Amino acid sequence: MTETAADTKVLCQQLQTIWHEQIPLSKAMQMQITDFDGEMLTTRASLEPNVNVHGTAFAGSLYAIQALTGWGMMHLQLKLNALNASIVIASGQINYAKPVGEDIAVRCSFGEHLIEMEKLRGTGKGRFPLTCEVLLADGSPAGEFSGIYAVRLNR
Repeated sequence: MTETAADTKVLCQQLQTIWHEQIPLSKAMQMQITDFDGEMLTTRASLEPNVNVHGTAFAGSLYAIQALTGWGMMHLQLKLNALNASIVIASGQINYAKPVGEDIAVRCSFGEHLIEMEKLRGTGKGRFPLTCEVLLADGSPAGEFSGIYAVRLNR
C-alpha cells in the first residue's frame, strides 16, 4: 500500500462529504478531519453544539465522534487497500475519564491489522478492533472508545 499526501487528502475530503451528507449528526456536531497520515486519523468537533448542562462535552457527543472516527479510519484503510466494503460497528465500549470543556479532539490509530485484512480479502468479511481517544489541549487523555468494526466486502 503506497499512498501520497495528495491521495490521503482526497480520501479525507471524500470521507468528510460522506459523514456530512449521509450521517447528519456529524455535520450538526461540526465534526472535521484535522489530520490523516495513513496510520493515524485525527478529528475535531466544536464544543458549542456538543455542550451539556454542565458546560462540558455531552457524553453522547463524545461517544458519537469517537465511534465515527473509528468508522472513518476503517473506511480510509479500505480505500487505501482498494477494497469496496460495508462497515458496521458490531460493539462499542467507552470510558469517560475526565470532563471535556474545550473543542473535542479525537485520534485513532489503525495499528497492526495485517491478519484481519488478509482474512477480509480471503473470506469477504472481517472484524477490526479499533481504539479512539479523546485528548485535551494539554495532551492528556479524557476518555477512550473501543469498538469492533465488522466489515463485509461488496462483491
